[in-house]
Amino acid sequence: MSRAQAESVIKNIIREISQECATKGQAVSETLVAFMVKAVVLDPANEFNVDRTLTKDDVQKLIRLCVERLMDTQSPSLDTVKMQVYFDMNYTTRSDFLEEHRRVLESRLQPVVREITDSRARTREELESLYRKIVSAVLLRSGLGSPTDIAVVREATAALQSVFPQTELGSFMSLIKRDKERQLLELTMIVTGIRLFNKECGKGGEGIDDLPAILNEAVPATTQSVDAEMQRTLRNAFRYTALIEEMHKNRSREGLSMQLLKEALINTRQHQAFLQIILNDVISCAQQVELLENQLAARMEQLQATVQSKTAVPTAQVYPQFIHLAQLWSGFQDEMVLLSVLSNILASLEPFTRGHSELFSDEVLQPYLQNLNILTDDDRTKPVAPEERVNPKDYKAEAREWLLPETTKNFHKIPFQYKGYCAYILAKYDRLLVPANPDIGVMQFRDHYYAFSSQEAAYEFAQNPQEFIQMIAEGAKKSPELIQLLELHTQFSTITPYSQGRDGKMVEKPVTKCDTGTQTDTHFMESNIVKSYEWNEWELRRKAIRLANLRNKITHSMQTNLSNMRRDNAVQVYEPRENETQTKMDGYSNVPKPQVFLAGLRGGGMSEPTVMTKVDLTIDVDQT
Repeated sequence: MSRAQAESVIKNIIREISQECATKGQAVSETLVAFMVKAVVLDPANEFNVDRTLTKDDVQKLIRLCVERLMDTQSPSLDTVKMQVYFDMNYTTRSDFLEEHRRVLESRLQPVVREITDSRARTREELESLYRKIVSAVLLRSGLGSPTDIAVVREATAALQSVFPQTELGSFMSLIKRDKERQLLELTMIVTGIRLFNKECGKGGEGIDDLPAILNEAVPATTQSVDAEMQRTLRNAFRYTALIEEMHKNRSREGLSMQLLKEALINTRQHQAFLQIILNDVISCAQQVELLENQLAARMEQLQATVQSKTAVPTAQVYPQFIHLAQLWSGFQDEMVLLSVLSNILASLEPFTRGHSELFSDEVLQPYLQNLNILTDDDRTKPVAPEERVNPKDYKAEAREWLLPETTKNFHKIPFQYKGYCAYILAKYDRLLVPANPDIGVMQFRDHYYAFSSQEAAYEFAQNPQEFIQMIAEGAKKSPELIQLLELHTQFSTITPYSQGRDGKMVEKPVTKCDTGTQTDTHFMESNIVKSYEWNEWELRRKAIRLANLRNKITHSMQTNLSNMRRDNAVQVYEPRENETQTKMDGYSNVPKPQVFLAGLRGGGMSEPTVMTKVDLTIDVDQT
């Protein structure tokens, strides 16, 4: 069967399983069904032969088993798989999530921005409408208030007019689309910075939430929620571990299923791992918020010093500060969105742990926990006495090296195999998860590092590591959720992480081979070619004639609508000639210089009227 035919068969099986579960009232995702198909095939109890093509009966059996597992409402194992699928499909790294959030935000703003950049407004009403659209785009991109709030729109319009008055719309319309988008982004950041600064000064800030204060309340609340959920999960894990260890000592507990207890323990340990990831992200949020608050306070002080008691401030000094202020506020918005998503993921993980909590409630377990020593992870990983540690001299073998804290640099950074659980207990007691104590000693075998819970476990595992590793792999076939929890993807090459297998293709590892080719450059050495060199004398003659003809040519230039007022133009004219005239004698004329004296301007007194007398004192030219 070809690869394409195999993929088609798998898709049909997945589709049929999904439809059958839907008819029974259970909606399942294709990713979950795909993983369950692989889990059923891997389980040796189902007796599927992966080396031959499945018959029609095998396919029907596979569909029936998958539906039975997916419809089991009291299966901690199924809850764990669902939890893993949900987390990997909804969680991503901090940088990837913020990048995706900005991409979605930009895609939602594209219709508004496109309406502005494609506008061909000419009349006064159209230009006013365009200006209002720019104000709306600025508000939507900044996220500071609603464009439907009159007070917010007035404040944003006033801030925009101080930077970009309506008289500048003409020059804005003449820009190309890319420059328009760039200018819109810059205007948004400047207006955002102005509004934030006005809010700090108490002269504005309508519709702007106090994000630093909100985050200072939300971060501790989220941390407290994660801690509370972590303590509840660890409490269940400690009790399940103690009960399973007690049952392995030939002290059976009637009414308790060891298989269900182990599945419940795996569920709690997986939940603990996801909670730790969320907690680390919340701590990163707290650190980022603190850093942003310090930068915001420093930027506000610098702005106050720049504009204090000044009637006018150069834009080159104040605009970059407004832009930086907007960038800091955008950081607060990112932390707010990221914290909200982490809270949603935290709340969504809780239903996947509800199954074993109801199955093994406090009332059910309380009779079995009496007189039982329940150890915590801290009790199991506390420092041990020197005689309880591994002595490298006691056991020496090829390909085995023992690492101890005092003899190994960066011991705490060693990536332990099986996520730090005891490899011997995991194999010997069939999928029992017990935290290892690295202080006892770490064994390096084939570039992997194995930690153990006791000295005896370390020595037993070192006798035949390959056998125990194979036993763990066989146990993972029975509980496929261990593949994700313990990161056993290298041992199961056909199983890939959920995040790498979207669209239902996670049941098959992608091919890592491809056709390649190499080519040697013709001139791999740097060439030194003189471009002006010519070997042909006739070519030189043609160039000389062309240069000679250019001497008699006139230079022309022209402009188009796109190039108008965008470049200097030059014209060529003849220089004006110097003209001269000659006469036989000098000729000229003269006129008298008028002189007038006004008398009686001071008046004749209180009783007599004022009489002004004008006296002409002009002298003829002949008398001068």
